[in-house]
Amino acid sequence: MKSKFMASALALTLGASVVLSGSPFYAKAEVGQEKKYIVIFKDQAKLPTGFGTEISKAGGQIEARLDKLGAVEVVSTNPNFLSQIKKSSTVLDAGIQNIVQPNTTAIEAEALVTDAGSSADLYNSLQWDIKQVTNNGASWKLPNGTGKSVDGNDIVVGVIDTGIDYTHPDLKDNYAYGKSFVPGYPDAMDQNSHGTHVAGSIAAKGRTMGVGPDLKVAAYRVFGPTGGAETSHIAEALMTAADDNVDVVNMSLGGYDWFQNPEYATKDTVADVRLFNRAIQYAIQKGVTVVGSAGNNALDISSPGKLSGDDNGATHRSPSSQSMIRVSAGGQLKNLAFYSNYGVGKIDVMAPGGDLGPNYDPATGAGRDNTYLCLATVPGGYGYKAGTSMAAPKTAGLAGVIIAQHGKDKLSPAQVKHIIQSSSDDVFKSGYDGEAGFGLINAVNALK
Repeated sequence: MKSKFMASALALTLGASVVLSGSPFYAKAEVGQEKKYIVIFKDQAKLPTGFGTEISKAGGQIEARLDKLGAVEVVSTNPNFLSQIKKSSTVLDAGIQNIVQPNTTAIEAEALVTDAGSSADLYNSLQWDIKQVTNNGASWKLPNGTGKSVDGNDIVVGVIDTGIDYTHPDLKDNYAYGKSFVPGYPDAMDQNSHGTHVAGSIAAKGRTMGVGPDLKVAAYRVFGPTGGAETSHIAEALMTAADDNVDVVNMSLGGYDWFQNPEYATKDTVADVRLFNRAIQYAIQKGVTVVGSAGNNALDISSPGKLSGDDNGATHRSPSSQSMIRVSAGGQLKNLAFYSNYGVGKIDVMAPGGDLGPNYDPATGAGRDNTYLCLATVPGGYGYKAGTSMAAPKTAGLAGVIIAQHGKDKLSPAQVKHIIQSSSDDVFKSGYDGEAGFGLINAVNALK
């Protein structure tokens, strides 16, 4: 039986610190209305001969090529474009490229930290999350524990996000470079705050600290000041980061695809999923450890129907792959954060992402305590955030210092993942569980 799906509802947002609505996004092509599509060809490594002619005959115009992923981004006003292009013997899949705008932010307090004084040590007073990962900085005293590589090479973590404030005093010395994939925004400067917060968790060195304060960060900007991002831009950023020979990539972003037919729940049957999987595998095959966030819908993402609104399908967190490191969020008390997604087979490890304290009632909003959030760099200063967006970069930073200890290109991504998993602390069930995966990350254990 041919597979069917309700809709490809991929929310490409700052998704790990954003709560998505859970309502499927439908996009209908109408006569004369221009739509963007992703076309995936059967050859994963190159575009087939004559592909442009076939797309043109179907009424499409190529807007971007992803040659190394065997895919193109196409615009068309032909409402029958998909059905026509899918008839090609060279096409594996095609679909509308959807964008869902960010909705309500999960938890954040963006006020600049001024009450501690203009030169106070914010790491010692406020960064419980970095202390938790590094055991109060003990990991920095171990060989290469700050991220300075044993072989003298820079260890670079690519941050696919809103960009980075590369002028920030805590980040400027560890900023490697930046590239933008956002049309109309050639600069990688962060105009949102999300990416700078993520970068600070990885490699800040100043009033605040990152897990690896001698690591380098590179900005791969895919989000503008507001709004979502296109699938092809994120895939291109990941492919480019791999070609740039970064060591780790952090993706604190994501969304969901809903599959109607449970028989095909674990199959890659939509173009978005296929393109992301190709990009992830491309990066991993080039030696890049890829880290991603689990999402903030407080749902078991291994269960069908929870986000699609029915009980007959399955939800796929995207981009996601068993080859990458998928991270849930914990609180200061080593609990699963109330907003964090979870699910057996969908989570590899947990890292501190912050919450609002033990007295907080999500139903009423009472008892909020911002000191349980994660403090890190934001453009112009420092701010509090919480989300699996804040958990993933701590894991990416840990991957970076592990690589630094062994030397650039000495460990495969699978080996880095194994070290992180096997060195994590059991916090719930003994062994593996769907909430924390193999446990809460521990930099001291990993480096020993």
